[in-house]
Amino acid sequence: MLKILHLDENHELLKNELSNLGFENCFDFDSSKKEIENKLEKYHGIILRSRITIDKVFLDRGINLKFIARVGSGTENIDVVYANKKLIKIISAGEANANAVSEHALGMILSLKNRILKSNNEIKEGLWLREKNRGIEIKGKTVGIIGYGKTGKSFAEKLNALGANVLCSDIIPNKGDNYAMQVSINEIKEKSNIISLHTNLNETSLFLINNYFIDECENPFYIINTSRGECLKTSDLVEGLKSGKILGACLDVIENESKSFEEIDSNNDLDYLKNSKNVIITPHIAGWTYESKVNLSKVILEKIKHMFDL
Repeated sequence: MLKILHLDENHELLKNELSNLGFENCFDFDSSKKEIENKLEKYHGIILRSRITIDKVFLDRGINLKFIARVGSGTENIDVVYANKKLIKIISAGEANANAVSEHALGMILSLKNRILKSNNEIKEGLWLREKNRGIEIKGKTVGIIGYGKTGKSFAEKLNALGANVLCSDIIPNKGDNYAMQVSINEIKEKSNIISLHTNLNETSLFLINNYFIDECENPFYIINTSRGECLKTSDLVEGLKSGKILGACLDVIENESKSFEEIDSNNDLDYLKNSKNVIITPHIAGWTYESKVNLSKVILEKIKHMFDL
């Protein structure tokens, strides 16, 4: 019987179905990385979200590992190259919460551009300000999507329904479709009124949005980040907001989040963002819906079944 170690809590569907397939489920939600490494040789599979970093030391200790499954999108917490060398299959499930993330991104930008959150808070303080809360429509605006995987495509589909002109940029060619025309990153900078990040965290995307990028944009623009916090340099975002080059920011992720995404360190830049009326921040919940919790487990389960021809 193959043993699977679960390092984070997920929907019970996953453990139940794996058990039905003949796997033995083991759980450890509290032990340190070192403690887990000391018993790793007993397991044939790992299922986790983000709390543990899977590095070379970890992989070397997992002498019987056949797969590592991340219940989410992105695998930056796993040394994928080294895992591949050791013939350990890496499984992820980014497609499972693509709709959830794109709905969240759309909700944030609509709230910001139509001053929904701002005016709601003002009314609660006794202020009824109509002209100061006149909104801006998405119809007719150009939205540049950076990273055109399943989440980017889902967002583009929704933007099309609102009448936006959607451009996309991706390191892989020929990703454009009926919802977005693929262009260079320079054309994104030249034409966009809104820029939305949907890329994995990698060498290309690390601090992609910085002072240099912002200065090269032709138009003042809104920025949306539902990908990874370190794709956007927070201090440079603050400068862009102060100068007016960035009109507003919708942030579900922040540069100084913990690796587990469960905590955030405060600093002057974050304090500025929290006090800005043209910034909306949510605590890394874009893909965190009741539906996506089920879908993530379903996708991981199907990929494990496929791996073992079950």
